[in-house]
Amino acid sequence: MTQTLTIALSKGRILKDTLPLLEYAGIVPIDDPDTSRKLILDTNQNDVKLLVIRAADVPTYVEYGAAQVGVAGKDVLMEHEGTGLYEPVDLKIATCRIMVAAQEGKSLSAQRIKVATKYVKTARSHFATKGQQAEIIKLYGSMELAPIAGLADCIVDLVDTGSTLKANGLAPVEHIADISSRLVVNKASMKLQSARIKEFIRQIENAVAA
Repeated sequence: MTQTLTIALSKGRILKDTLPLLEYAGIVPIDDPDTSRKLILDTNQNDVKLLVIRAADVPTYVEYGAAQVGVAGKDVLMEHEGTGLYEPVDLKIATCRIMVAAQEGKSLSAQRIKVATKYVKTARSHFATKGQQAEIIKLYGSMELAPIAGLADCIVDLVDTGSTLKANGLAPVEHIADISSRLVVNKASMKLQSARIKEFIRQIENAVAA
């Protein structure tokens, strides 16, 4: 009996950019991801399903085997605490940077600073490497407001064009990492479904190269 291959994806840019790669590998959703309210989408292959969940949950679903493979941004993987994942392929999609940003002309040289971010682990590690003590204020949205309102000295967030920062009087001041989406694989599934998953990885690598 053929085992089902479940692929965890998140709605939005990553899903949109991943679908052409899956199509190259012969996997096409039957349900329209933009209009369907289903969270598990059927595909043209009876034994392949697409699991559509929050971006931050993709590594967890894959690590615990609810999905055998998935696609997650490197920013999410940097925050993920688990060890049950392989990252075999950089898909080179949904690219951006994770940056420190502050108000124009603001000095961040103080020994102790307040940092607003949803990337707690990444921010703490970055400032610790610099020898600075960062008081992390966790926010979930409208990050640019924090320095303007006096809540924080700076933010750590994803930056694409930088237009939102500029519109709010902020500028990127420190580069932390380049971000792109990665194919992630459950370590146990890599052993149990080795041939199939290796073939899937090969197809995705070919899709990226093409």
